[in-house]
Amino acid sequence: MCSCAGWLIADGSISGNIAKGVFDAVWAGEASGPNATDIIIKNKGLLQISDTGSIEKIVDDVLAANAQQVADYKAGKEKAFNSLVGQAMKATKGKANPQQVNDILKRKLAQ
Repeated sequence: MCSCAGWLIADGSISGNIAKGVFDAVWAGEASGPNATDIIIKNKGLLQISDTGSIEKIVDDVLAANAQQVADYKAGKEKAFNSLVGQAMKATKGKANPQQVNDILKRKLAQ
C-alpha cells in the first residue's frame, strides 16, 4: 500500500491528503489484495485533478465570484490569497492539484 500510494503521490495522481484517506480505507478493510489502493481510488473517485485547463476554469470562476477577495489581495492582503485557494479547493472537493491551483492563481492575479 505505502509503496503504491507513494508512487501515486509522486506522479500527481493523488495528493498526500487523499493518500491518507486511501490508507484509512484499506486499513478499515474496504478493499484488499495487491490492487486495493487502485480499487478504493476508483470507487471513491479520488484521482487528483491535474488538467491545467480544468483548473484554470475553476480559478476563473473563483476569481469572478470573489471580487472583494481579489481586490483585497491586490491591495496587499496576503490572507486573501489563501482564501481564494481554499475556494478553488472547495469547488473541486479537494481534488485539484494544490500546487497548480497556487501557480495559476498567482499568474492570474498578477495580470
